[in-house]
Amino acid sequence: MKFRRRRSPDVGIDLTPLIDVVFLLLIFFMVTTTFVREGGVTLELPEADTEVVPRTQEPVHIVVGVDGSYAVNGRALTERTVAVLMTAMRDAAADDLSAPVLISADARAPHESVVKVMDAAGRLGFERVRIATQPPAEEG
Repeated sequence: MKFRRRRSPDVGIDLTPLIDVVFLLLIFFMVTTTFVREGGVTLELPEADTEVVPRTQEPVHIVVGVDGSYAVNGRALTERTVAVLMTAMRDAAADDLSAPVLISADARAPHESVVKVMDAAGRLGFERVRIATQPPAEEG
């Protein structure tokens, strides 16, 4: 007796549901993505020049001590108020607000004292305020 062989059905994977799922995921991620532009600070970085610029103005040098005391151009101030500091800075600059201000603070000086110096310079209208740094000492 001869039996008929049954044909096995064609085995294959239907890709239509898979493509539908991929498109749904794509749409989901496109809709849920937020495009937020975060605010930032615009920086103007200095550019190097090969030309040497002659120094015409001496900076107003302010030293902030460990205890928060101030010295302007080597002269110690008796009070630590912003008003006294502003007066000393104005006198040291001889009312020349284009003079650079150089702040040298001890590493253990209170942060508040350094901010007071920057605030006083800003109130007076100084535009060139710099904070002096020095490289860390090598331990050997």
